[in-house]
Amino acid sequence: MADLPLLRDPDAVELTGSVERVVFHNEENGYTVLRLLPDKALPGASRVTGAPPRAVSRDPVTCVGHMVSPQAGVHLRVAGRWVNNARFGRQVEFSGCEEMLPATSEGIRLYLASGLIKGVGEELAGRIVQAFGTDTIRVLDEEPERLLQVRGVGRKSLARIQESWAEHRGMRDLLLFLQPHGITPAYAVRIYRAYGSQALNVVRENPYRLAMDIHGIGFVTADAAAAKLGFEPDHPLRIQAGTLYILQKATDDGNVYLPEARLAREVCSQLNVEPEQALEAIAALELDERLVREELEAPGQAVPDETNAEDGEDGNEVGVYLRRYHHCETKTAFYLQRLLHSPKAVRFENPDALVDRIAGQLPIALAPEQLEAVRTAARSKIMVLTGGPGTGKTTIINAIIKLFGEVRARILLAAPTGRAAKRMAETSGREARTIHRLLEYSPKEDGFARNEDNPLACGLLVVDEASMMDTLLFYHLLKAVPLGATLVLVGDVYQLPSVGPGNVLADIIASGVTPVVELTEIFRQSAESAIICNAHLINHGEVPNLESSRERLSDFYFIHQNNPEKAADMMVDLVKNHIPRRFGLDPVDD
Repeated sequence: MADLPLLRDPDAVELTGSVERVVFHNEENGYTVLRLLPDKALPGASRVTGAPPRAVSRDPVTCVGHMVSPQAGVHLRVAGRWVNNARFGRQVEFSGCEEMLPATSEGIRLYLASGLIKGVGEELAGRIVQAFGTDTIRVLDEEPERLLQVRGVGRKSLARIQESWAEHRGMRDLLLFLQPHGITPAYAVRIYRAYGSQALNVVRENPYRLAMDIHGIGFVTADAAAAKLGFEPDHPLRIQAGTLYILQKATDDGNVYLPEARLAREVCSQLNVEPEQALEAIAALELDERLVREELEAPGQAVPDETNAEDGEDGNEVGVYLRRYHHCETKTAFYLQRLLHSPKAVRFENPDALVDRIAGQLPIALAPEQLEAVRTAARSKIMVLTGGPGTGKTTIINAIIKLFGEVRARILLAAPTGRAAKRMAETSGREARTIHRLLEYSPKEDGFARNEDNPLACGLLVVDEASMMDTLLFYHLLKAVPLGATLVLVGDVYQLPSVGPGNVLADIIASGVTPVVELTEIFRQSAESAIICNAHLINHGEVPNLESSRERLSDFYFIHQNNPEKAADMMVDLVKNHIPRRFGLDPVDD
């Protein structure tokens, strides 16, 4: 087991002992709770059980951490620290765990009988150890065919024992190899599942595959492991993995792709390599189908500018995508076109007259641009409704719902977040769900039950706060929209962007392929809000009005403070004291 700086901690501990009982084990990530019977008495360890303090104790110790296939009876060495759990008391939280192979015949018998190896129970374990004694472990490793000498072992059971033993030893060897490199047992489980019995060979030959293939293991971790294995800083595998890492970081920043010239510059800068090496890495990754290069047209660009000229001969930009995002973006365009050109399932005999009648039933009169928005929804397969705060988007959503309700269409409402879905339900009086819930996302499968083979059942789908959808989520949503349905996307391109990569709503508006209705008029009630008025001023590139009325309460106040620390203290004081006192609010509930 690697030396752990943790052992300088006064609460640090290293224990060896046998597993008395496995309390809990998660097969997915290896999280384990077990009871370990220490080999040696522990000074003061009786605190674990809550018994009166004694000089020494060999009481079983609760240990929690990540490991693979824990079995009762197995001998372990764990390194970690004592912690106090509010519910279960004092226990060891281990960061390192090593299985210790037994040396005595009885220890080996108990080890094999623990259920570790499929097909080997107590009786068979006894016969195997009786035949080979303390040489049993070597026989299993090097001469497993000799097991055929043992009564009860045939060709089929031998194959089963060999496979189970190889898997167990492969995982053990992998854990021992990864532990000094800072890769936890939780990730070791995923690595073994990804590569199987070849896991250790794969990691030794190309540790950078950990960053490429295993979600959660980053380039920095893989790079540190590779350096310990002797990989040079300019090794092609390092440059390829670093290129993927830079592209992944770009998606974390919201970008679906990077221009090739920019990507090459960043690879050179961050990995300290030559431009030729960066371009060779990009070409190798494209050949390996890990990324995609695509020449992108620059719309409306008559003369190539200097930035694009270095990418394409005719001035068009060459985009470099991670393969997953290229697939999602190109398929999104395909699904949009397919939906646009499919027949409309919900048709209105005289849509303009029906819209006028619906508008007359509303509690407020619709402005001309609002009426046009409802008419557009009646005519179109896909429609974008956009506008700043206070322009009546919620009113239009309710009018469109009422319009489709007149012909008894199946209506679904959704939003990217739970809060947005809840607000949508409150303002419409109908059920609204998150997009993930609408598409029946399964965390276990990490996928959606709703797709083109199992589409949603609806004639109208309204998605609010559409600016918050990223490329991946929108791709999965479009896959599940039935071809005859009408899709209405509602959002403000100036509001919250998506957390993931892509700029879906703005890109759809810029493409010009779908009807877009932009609401610009601020209505009377909203016009009384200084926040809304100033938001529109900012969106139009104008300086907001920073003066607050002294005659009445406002929802907008500007306080000048240059010192960041004082500004932070002032914010806390405002939220905790001044605002609740001035407006009669509860700072906890309101």
